[in-house]
Amino acid sequence: MKLHHNPASPFVRMVRITAHELNLTDDIELIDTGVFLPIEVHGAVASDNPLGKIPTLMTDHGHALHDSRVICEYLVHHAGDKELLPDEPVNRFRILTVQSTALGIADAGVSLRYETALRPEDLRWPDWIERQTTRINSALDVLEAKSDDDLAQVDLGSICIAAVLGYLDFRWPDWGWREGRDKLTAFYDTFSQRPSMQATLPE
Repeated sequence: MKLHHNPASPFVRMVRITAHELNLTDDIELIDTGVFLPIEVHGAVASDNPLGKIPTLMTDHGHALHDSRVICEYLVHHAGDKELLPDEPVNRFRILTVQSTALGIADAGVSLRYETALRPEDLRWPDWIERQTTRINSALDVLEAKSDDDLAQVDLGSICIAAVLGYLDFRWPDWGWREGRDKLTAFYDTFSQRPSMQATLPE
């Protein structure tokens, strides 16, 4: 398998952590995209994914998979694992909802990053910045309240939450997301010591 990736992407890191937890890292060749700008077409990625987005996984059968949630589920299926995403419907859809929350935070975070770091300063939209910030904080508050249930196990949900919290630390070390969120902080402090997290730290 081959994975188009940039280590700074929270979506890529979700996939890479999942691969580590499933002991699939040796089966995946990492193809570094280098600098990945949202306003340019990346030829190598676009040749495998018409959306031109990362992560994109090429399977051993030559199939292109994109969107981190699809790739994570494929890796779970490929490994024959029933722990990270069980078949039992109550737990399965709870985990998928937590994963979706992580993806929403990541979407808002990446959008915020583009708006504040790449868009010319005179074209930045303060209301847009505020809305993305509110989305992230609101989601973090819900995770804090539900962490005893939703983040108690190592599964696709907790993996993706850990990845996106790491992204907040990476891009905005002064965000202060830990303030008033003791349970979420404890979760991340513990989860971030896992070998899968240490092996996928963004540069």
